[in-house]
Amino acid sequence: MSWITTIPYNASEGKLRRLYDKVKGPNNNVDNVLMVHSLRPHSLVGHMAIYKNVLHNSSNTLPKWYLEVLGVYVSHLNNCQYCVLHHFAGLKRLLNDDVQSEKIYTSVQKGNFSNSLTDQYIAGAEYARKLTLELPNIIQDDVEKLKHLGFTDGEILEINQVTSYFNYVNRSVLGLGVNHNGDVLGLSPNKSDDPDNWSHK
Repeated sequence: MSWITTIPYNASEGKLRRLYDKVKGPNNNVDNVLMVHSLRPHSLVGHMAIYKNVLHNSSNTLPKWYLEVLGVYVSHLNNCQYCVLHHFAGLKRLLNDDVQSEKIYTSVQKGNFSNSLTDQYIAGAEYARKLTLELPNIIQDDVEKLKHLGFTDGEILEINQVTSYFNYVNRSVLGLGVNHNGDVLGLSPNKSDDPDNWSHK
């Protein structure tokens, strides 16, 4: 499951059990990316608060499927197959269009979205790439370009936060050897209007 000890659902108790009950999916399944926090439940609280609010909050105005595209792309750039598999499954569910989903996945692998996204969304992906791989080279003009293409400041913040979250979680997964054995791919907390609902369905 990972390179450090984790506590499975059936062995959990107290605060950890209560947190597991908030995030679990079918058959008491807890994703390994969340279970890896089990020795420090407070870090699971922090992880879920960031995840739920940057990716699954009804106050976001960018489409959730596009935020998932950014997550899959950043994860690919970081060679985090765990997050690519999970979030591509979520993306496919959101789009409900296998042909378009596969176009996007091919674009992710090639690093070229010209056949799958609009110019505006391509620019958002390019900003995510630069923030991930060329952080010291980010300049104000990168943000101004997004504004010029029609993103609001709030939407730019959404892109920035989703990119930053996936860089965080990719490093958590890769740095601790988390694998997807036993996980159910593509589950997510879908009640976006309730920030405290973390249930993976």
